[in-house]
Amino acid sequence: MSKHSFLFSVAITAAAMFLPANTSAQESAELKVKIGSKAFTENAILGEMVVLLAEQQGMETTHTKELGTRNCWTALLTGEIDIYPEYTGTMREELFAGDILPDDDALRSKLAENNILTTSPLGFNNTYAIGMKEELAEELGITRISDLREHPNLKFRFSNEFMDRADGWPSMRENYKLQQENVRGVEHALAYRALDTGNADVTDVYSTDSNIARYGLRVLEDDRAHFPRYEAVFIYRADLAGRAPELVQSINRLSGTITDNKMLSLNQQVELKHFSDTRVAATFLNESLDLEIEVQESGLLDRVLKTTIEHLVLVVTSLAAAIAVSLPLGIVAAKNPVAGQFIVGTAEIIQTIPGLALLIFMSVGFAFVSLPTLGAFPVIVALFLYSLLPIIRNTMTGLTDVPNSIRESAIALGLTPAARLRLIELPMASRMILAGIKTTAVINVGYAALGGLIGAGGYGQPIMTGLRLNSEALMLEGALPAALLALVVKWGFEISERFLVPKGLRLKPTK
Repeated sequence: MSKHSFLFSVAITAAAMFLPANTSAQESAELKVKIGSKAFTENAILGEMVVLLAEQQGMETTHTKELGTRNCWTALLTGEIDIYPEYTGTMREELFAGDILPDDDALRSKLAENNILTTSPLGFNNTYAIGMKEELAEELGITRISDLREHPNLKFRFSNEFMDRADGWPSMRENYKLQQENVRGVEHALAYRALDTGNADVTDVYSTDSNIARYGLRVLEDDRAHFPRYEAVFIYRADLAGRAPELVQSINRLSGTITDNKMLSLNQQVELKHFSDTRVAATFLNESLDLEIEVQESGLLDRVLKTTIEHLVLVVTSLAAAIAVSLPLGIVAAKNPVAGQFIVGTAEIIQTIPGLALLIFMSVGFAFVSLPTLGAFPVIVALFLYSLLPIIRNTMTGLTDVPNSIRESAIALGLTPAARLRLIELPMASRMILAGIKTTAVINVGYAALGGLIGAGGYGQPIMTGLRLNSEALMLEGALPAALLALVVKWGFEISERFLVPKGLRLKPTK
């Protein structure tokens, strides 16, 4: 995988949008290919295959992982990614729900209307299925999905995406006339843990999922043929065929080479034997396409350094923007009570929006106005919005708490309002203002981890990957540095107080 820093990756991604359509083989080293993949192991492995094929041909790559279906599709349409692995069933039932697409030719035509092309099927069918622990299924005599009707008290824990998909829980409930009420959406990896601990009885699985064997699950018979076939393919922007014809040709060589059992084996190598997505993808390409790809994987320190830089970019950029906006707004709120109510009230409303929901709003809204929906930009905007309230409120409070006697003395000395603000009021409010900025910075360190959901990098990336692979080590690789960074930020502001706050205001009150 590419080892470029976050900022350089952003720069080369932007440059790729302006490359000419026809690029010769000699210019392949200047090509930038943007790959996406969804938040499960199989998709990540397939995405890594494209990365390795592109890099073998001398191209620069970025691979945005752990995305949802809608994130991938929107990013493909807007050009934020060039290619990602998808499934025919998902396209028919989710992306083009309501359209009648009886065969592959109809599906290709529909994709072409959006300037998207597709490879032939890769060879395996990863359909949805319903699974439960073998012991519980045996005890209750459940072998088919229809049998679940006789057990309305079972706890269903489905992946969040399955809860909303056209071919997911709503239509399955209707098709099978299921009456269960205890149904919730959770992160897919957590659903398996819930089954293992008895906190869930039934969940959705993929037919090539290594967790079926790992957790001892029984896959229930889809006796009403509810789930369609999910033939794996790569879908890509039409201009990629012009920019990188040799890459597209190499990707098409994968068609028909991956059987159900082979894909299951690849998944097991990552999830059970703990090989990396990249290494497993390289081994398969070497064996199947007779290539000689060598993989150089980053060590722990390199990975932590990279994610730390990415995380700092998110936090520092959003915090700097928030300070630049919040300080003037706080001053206005302190000087004009009517405007202050509106400013603080608006910031409070923003603060009440859950972090995940705000990111989703960012992605959906930005797509309509042709702004980036993946990567750092929407995360920085979300963090900026969350940063407003503490700084505005503390600035306003610090200024309004300046004693009237001091204000009157300043007026008596003939100081203008601007001079009073600069020389007296802001210095006296500096401790309160700095406290608001410190609180915001510490909170932002934690919130920035949500960026892993939309490919912004930072500490959220190993946390999301750790969830997918059920790896505590990977989750800690993101969580521990995040906690340490929060402490460093807190201590840094306490030290800076000695230089930014007038000495007299730093004195602790005596008892």
